[in-house]
Amino acid sequence: MLFALGDPVAFASLLAAFLLALWLRAAAMRFTARTVGLAERRQSLRLRLREDIDPFGAVAAAVGGTGWGKVVSVDEVPRWRGRGRAAAVFAAGPVACILSGEVIIAGYSLAFPDNPLDGLSVGQVLFGAGYLPYVQQVVLSLGVGLLAFGLLALIPIPPLDGFGILWNALRTPGPSMNWMRLWFEDKNIGVLILLICAFFPTGYPIIIRIIDILGALFLRIWA
Repeated sequence: MLFALGDPVAFASLLAAFLLALWLRAAAMRFTARTVGLAERRQSLRLRLREDIDPFGAVAAAVGGTGWGKVVSVDEVPRWRGRGRAAAVFAAGPVACILSGEVIIAGYSLAFPDNPLDGLSVGQVLFGAGYLPYVQQVVLSLGVGLLAFGLLALIPIPPLDGFGILWNALRTPGPSMNWMRLWFEDKNIGVLILLICAFFPTGYPIIIRIIDILGALFLRIWA
């Protein structure tokens, strides 16, 4: 988001998108856990700052354009009622953000037929779309911000939700998966790698390059 500081409207919209993505992820995961019987029905769906915001994820969002929410360990989502139910809990957050982002981008495409989506990348929006009118900046930044958050969350390494999906897709996680949990989750190697990708190289961080590749189709379909 810091790349967009020169465009205050885009910066504020990207910040709003990140906060909205945090809430959508948390609400979707809790709702799904309640629906499939893995959590209490009384569990609130509201955003809880201490439980849902990861400081390192917020730093990555500020520096690299997008970040992640508080890690949910695979131990917190029981598999005894079925691996599919547990995997659904981890998938709910990223999918909710991606779908919400796509709905907003689709609305943007319909409202502004002469849009630049055919030649635009996710990273260009995360850097600030200051050349667009204010209304377009707000709508596009919200949609792309949500999309980027959801796509990053699907990468299967801790602390991202994609690891929970991968873990529960396996009938019996083997030594390699447990090794990955030990180093990437318990020893925070996954966070370190993601932060390096957010900081390096400074001109166009690796994390944005990855999101550009993952998000290309999601933008092109509305061009």
